[in-house]
Amino acid sequence: MLIKKIGIDLGTTNSLVYVPKRGIVINEPSVVAVSMIDKKILAVGVEAKEMLGRTPDTIVAVRPLKDGVIADYKTTAAMLRYFVNKALGGVRLFRPEVMVAVPAGITSTERRAVIDATIAAGAKAAYIIKEPIVAAIGADIPIGSPSGHMIIDIGGGTSEMAVISLGGIVASTSVRIGGNRFDAAIAEYIRRKYNLAIGERTAERIKIDIGSAMYMEERLSEEVRGRDIITGLPKTITVTSDDITDAIQVELEGIVQAVKDVLHKTPPELSADVIDKGIIMSGGSSLLRNIDQLITQVTGVSAYVADEALYCVAKGTGIALENLESYKRSILAIK
Repeated sequence: MLIKKIGIDLGTTNSLVYVPKRGIVINEPSVVAVSMIDKKILAVGVEAKEMLGRTPDTIVAVRPLKDGVIADYKTTAAMLRYFVNKALGGVRLFRPEVMVAVPAGITSTERRAVIDATIAAGAKAAYIIKEPIVAAIGADIPIGSPSGHMIIDIGGGTSEMAVISLGGIVASTSVRIGGNRFDAAIAEYIRRKYNLAIGERTAERIKIDIGSAMYMEERLSEEVRGRDIITGLPKTITVTSDDITDAIQVELEGIVQAVKDVLHKTPPELSADVIDKGIIMSGGSSLLRNIDQLITQVTGVSAYVADEALYCVAKGTGIALENLESYKRSILAIK
């Protein structure tokens, strides 16, 4: 196969790369380490994430995407180039066709930035497709059928909710709330309640280890180390799953409200389909304990987390790329 095709889930927190027939070949953090002296890229992905919060003044580790869209064009293009080269490996004769998944609420300017960055990274052609569509494809939802399917994709920077029928989005909304907002809320809560300053990596770790969207009968707890705000000295405290649930209430309310908004906008026939089939959840942050139960409780519609929820968007992007003709109505822009 001479002309390669690559599907990219360009996420705020993690980026995944899918190569047809090989599956997901890259799953790395969307972090780039840049030298402040000569603006050179020093590291990308896992290596760069290790540097977060630990760099001297001359090096800065940044996330070039914010809330699911490009915040730093040059750094994003460099990150994309790194992922494309790593996915294809070795010497290549042809430039690849690349499909990138983007939030449904993206503006035309933001869309153009993604296309330009992808072409700058070495793509022959860049295709853009909305995340809810590819998340549904990756979750094995038959999106082409004349029937309503609801998907909620909760990532690092955005949460996307959509009702899909006949290959298109009937009702959708996109809120800039995701795993990163959860992490920031947890760090702020621990600062306020325990006078302890912690970094974003620590906040992310405790969210994964003991976090829950609802209060649990059997509370989980974990020791957390950080800096005492009053004395300035290192300190260790114990936080519980209830602390994490308290900390992320506002963010969860934002997601729940967005889900309700989409259900309100859904035509009655499709609403009946959604009640029958339930709501499918994908994205890394849908793995937060009990978030599916929370959605079920507030909407009255059963919610389920998809198999391999973290990989749905990347898998769906790859499948759409392999079957361009079938999905061409769902593709937004081509260059």
